[in-house]
Amino acid sequence: MELRQLEYFVAVAEEAGFTKAAARLHVAQPGVSAQIRQLERELGEPLFDRSARAVRLTAVGEAVLPYARAALAAVSGMRLVTDELTGLLRGRVVMGGVSTPSVLDLPGMLASFHDRFPAVEIALVENDPDSLLDGITTGRLDLGLLGLGAPLPPGVAVQVVVDQKLVAVVHPDHELAGAGSVTVAELAGRRLVSLPVGTGLRAALEDACARAGFAPQVAYEASEPYVLGQLAARGLGLAVLPESAVAGAASQLRVLEVAEPALRGRMGVVWRAEGPMSPAARAFIEHARRHLPDLGKPGAAATSAG
Repeated sequence: MELRQLEYFVAVAEEAGFTKAAARLHVAQPGVSAQIRQLERELGEPLFDRSARAVRLTAVGEAVLPYARAALAAVSGMRLVTDELTGLLRGRVVMGGVSTPSVLDLPGMLASFHDRFPAVEIALVENDPDSLLDGITTGRLDLGLLGLGAPLPPGVAVQVVVDQKLVAVVHPDHELAGAGSVTVAELAGRRLVSLPVGTGLRAALEDACARAGFAPQVAYEASEPYVLGQLAARGLGLAVLPESAVAGAASQLRVLEVAEPALRGRMGVVWRAEGPMSPAARAFIEHARRHLPDLGKPGAAATSAG
């Protein structure tokens, strides 16, 4: 029995499929299937029920899974202890994100970490908010970046890195163009343009609309605030943007203050505050927290981003 077989077995169980497990492990799907069959031959029992569309654990698979996880955790612990005692920093860190505001200079943060720790592999993945938080709590992700709205799960720490005023922008011919401001209640029933679900801006917009008794009618989504402004400039709807994103666009857009209530967009980096952590992950989190702003501190100045 090999550790690779146990790793593949756990991945297939958690992903409920051989194809998804292969993608997670960055190996070919036939290789995963072959290793699982070999493990089943060694144990003398099938671990998965392959008769249905979704791959499911058998009773034996359910019983074996905790022991496979424990074996992998033990080996990981041995490596952690060895690395810490020898002062080596190597391995792999994974950062997940819903969107990546350019103002945070994530490329600069990642490049400076790589320069300092060249033996550590860095991976970036896109996630929806629920998958990102699940990856943080289970340890599949070391660091995440997402919009702050709903309460975070227990055991997840956060550093606020984006906190800024949100405004509404419309085409110069829009019926609200000369108003100067718009209330949240006045957004009801209007075609809106917004960042995707999971960003700090979208969370703030949806929460404010819910408090006003309606769900926002988002007609267009884009991950870059600049694109949202361009959509509004084409007359496709009222866009809600970070204030910094409309600088220099006065000739194409009319900027409206959002009132009753005023809106702010917040994003944060999150990580697991409890449980085992590799030296590489610990160094990566500490590096990111030093490099990125900490707007959760009392008196911290707001910055601009999505």
